[in-house]
Amino acid sequence: MKYKINPIYENRFKDLVLNIQKYFLQNQNSIHKARNELKIISYDDTQIIVKSFKVPNIFRKIYYTYVRDSKAKKSYENSIKIGSFTPNPIGYIEFYEGNLLADSYFLAEKFDYDFTIKEPIVDRDFPNREEIFIALAQFTYELHQNNILHKDYSPGNILIKKEENKYNFKIVDINRMEFKALDLNERLKNFSKLWMLDDDVKIIAIEYAKLTQENEQHCIDLAIKYSQALKRRINMKKRLKGIPVVD
Repeated sequence: MKYKINPIYENRFKDLVLNIQKYFLQNQNSIHKARNELKIISYDDTQIIVKSFKVPNIFRKIYYTYVRDSKAKKSYENSIKIGSFTPNPIGYIEFYEGNLLADSYFLAEKFDYDFTIKEPIVDRDFPNREEIFIALAQFTYELHQNNILHKDYSPGNILIKKEENKYNFKIVDINRMEFKALDLNERLKNFSKLWMLDDDVKIIAIEYAKLTQENEQHCIDLAIKYSQALKRRINMKKRLKGIPVVD
C-alpha cells in the first residue's frame, strides 16, 4: 500500500483514505461508471468525491508499478500543483497484489457546481451562454498564464458555479496535464475538445485575443482551424466504425 494525504486533512480523513476500499464498496452513490467509477461519500459532514481507477491488465500493472506513476497519484499531485483551479484534494491511495499495482483511488472535496460547460454548448437557449463562454475564455487564459495545460479539456471536465455576478470554474479529471509555457497555437488548440459550433468558438477566440493582445482574426482562424480538424479526425474514425457522426 502507498498513500498520501493532504496535510490539512490528515486528522480528519486518514481513516477514510486507509479504508477506502471498504467505504467505496459499501457506498451505493455512484455518479459515473465506465472505465473508472466515481462515487460521492459523506464523511465527517463533508461530501467527498472518490474516483476508483480501473484495475489495469498485467502489462499496465507492470507499467504503472515500475515505469509511470498511477493515475490516482498523478491526479493528486496535479491537484496540489494547480491549487484553486480544481476541487480541494484530500489524498490518494494505491493497493498492490504480488508487488504490482491493483486498485487505486483519488479523493477530493465535492464542488457544488451548478452545471458543466457542456450544457451551454449543447443548449443554444441556455441563459447567458455568450457571457459564460467569455468567462470560460478568461478562466482558460488564467490557466495558460500559470503554465497549466489540461490535456483533456472536454465539456464534462469543466464545472461551473454561478456566484452573484460571476462564474466560478473548476477543472476535474486532471491526471493528464502539462506544466509549461504555452505558445498561441497550443493555447487556442486547447479549446478544440469542447466540440463547439464555429460561432461559439469565435466568441471565445475574440475574448482570448483581447486578453493576449494578439490579432483578433488570427485567433479566430486558429481556434476554428483546430476545432474543425479535431472534429474531422474523430468523425472519420466513427465513419470507419459505422458510428453515426455529429458535426
